[in-house]
Amino acid sequence: MSFENLNLPEALSKALQAAGYTEPTEVQATAIPPAMAGKDLMVSSRTGSGKTASFMLPALARILAARAQPQNPANRQRGPRVLVLCPTRELAMQVAKAASDYGRFVPGLRVATIVGGVPYGAQLAALRGALDILIATPGRLIDHMGSGKAQLGQLEMLVLDEADRMLDMGFIDDIRHIAAATAPQRQTVMYSATFAGTIGGLAAELLRDPQRIEVSAQTEAHGDIEQRLHWADDFAHKNALLDHILTDRAVDQALVFTSTQRDADWLADRLHEMGHSVASLHGGMPQGRRNRVLQGLRSRHLRVLVATDVAARGIDVPTISHVINFGLPMKEEDYVHRIGRTGRAGRSGLAVTLAERRDSGMIHRIQRFTTQRIPAATIEGLEPKRAEPRPLPPRVAAPGHKPGGKTFGPRPGGKPFKPAGKVFSKSGPRPAR
Repeated sequence: MSFENLNLPEALSKALQAAGYTEPTEVQATAIPPAMAGKDLMVSSRTGSGKTASFMLPALARILAARAQPQNPANRQRGPRVLVLCPTRELAMQVAKAASDYGRFVPGLRVATIVGGVPYGAQLAALRGALDILIATPGRLIDHMGSGKAQLGQLEMLVLDEADRMLDMGFIDDIRHIAAATAPQRQTVMYSATFAGTIGGLAAELLRDPQRIEVSAQTEAHGDIEQRLHWADDFAHKNALLDHILTDRAVDQALVFTSTQRDADWLADRLHEMGHSVASLHGGMPQGRRNRVLQGLRSRHLRVLVATDVAARGIDVPTISHVINFGLPMKEEDYVHRIGRTGRAGRSGLAVTLAERRDSGMIHRIQRFTTQRIPAATIEGLEPKRAEPRPLPPRVAAPGHKPGGKTFGPRPGGKPFKPAGKVFSKSGPRPAR
C-alpha cells in the first residue's frame, strides 16, 4: 500500500512526499483510515513502528477539513481542536516536531507544547486564542487548567500516547480529570503496549465502541537489532566491558542506560574523564539543559548519552547504533522500549546488556517477556571467571512469532572518534553497590 491509497488531503501528501515517505508502515496503514473516519481506537504497536504519524495525519486531516468550512462557528472556538497527552517532555517534543513536519503545508497551523520544566510565560501566550493542536504532559496541563488558561470544552480529538507509561508514572487521575473537561462527543485514540488490567479499565471509561488494532506485538523481536548479553563478575568487570565496547570504531553513537539519576551523572563523568564526548540525561535536569543535551546528540557533538528510562522515552535519533544496558530496567517491558532506540529508520543496531549474577532474575523475566533468549557473549581477555547463571527456558512463542535479528557490523567508512567538548554533567558520587 502507498500513502496515495489512504486518501489523505493534498497538503499532507505533499508533506509526506517532501519528507521522502512513500509507503505507510503497518500501524499507519491499519490505523489511519478508521481514525480519519472518526472512530475511537485502541492501538498496540511497538516502539519505532511509526505510530506518531498514524494519529497525527488524521488529526491534521481533521484540521484541514475545518479550514474548508470558514463559516463554521466551531472555527471560532477557544482552546485546541486536538490534544495529545504524552508521558514525558522528550516524547511531547518529538510529537510536536512530527506535527510541524507533516503540517508544513497546512495554512496557519498553530501547535503548542505544554510540558514541565519550562517557564509559564511562553506557554500562557501559546494558549491564548485559537489553537489547532496542543501537545502536553498531564501534570503541567492540569496546572494550566486550574488557572483557567487551558480550555478543553470544544476539543474534537484526544490522543493518549503511551498510555501505559502514563499510568506507570501515576497520571491515571490526571488523565481522568483532563478527559472529564473535554466534550463528551470527542474522538479518543489510545496507544498502549498492553490493554490488560488497569489500562483496559481506563480505555473502557474513556472510549466509545473502540476499534482494536494490534500491530507487531510488544514482545515481538526487533528485526534489525542484534541482542547480546555479557555476564560480569563484579562492578569493576562491568565497567571494563563497557569501556571496551565504547572504544569499538563500530559505535556510531551509543545510548547507555542506568537505573538511577545518580548513576547516570556518575557514569557520564567517568566516561568523560576517559576522553569520550558524553553527557547524562535524566528527569532531575532543567528542561533547557535537557534540550541542549538532546541537540548535542542530534548534531553528533555527543557520541555517548547516559540516560534513565523516563528521560530516554521519545528519543528518535537514527544514528544511535548501540544501546547498552549498564543498569537493568525495573520492568521487563522497559527493556523492549530501551533497545528500540536503535535499529531505527531501516538501520541495524546492537543492544548489549551487562549483567552481574544478582541480575539473573531480571534477565530471566526479560527473556520470558520477549519469548526469546538473549545470546550470551564474551570479549577476549574479559571473559567472566564465574560460571554463567543457569538459564530458564523462555515461553513458547505465539503463532506467527519470528524471533531473531540482523547482526550489526562495522560502520562503512568509520572514522576514529575525536572528543567533541565538555561533558554536560557535574561530578557525582560513585553509586552505592
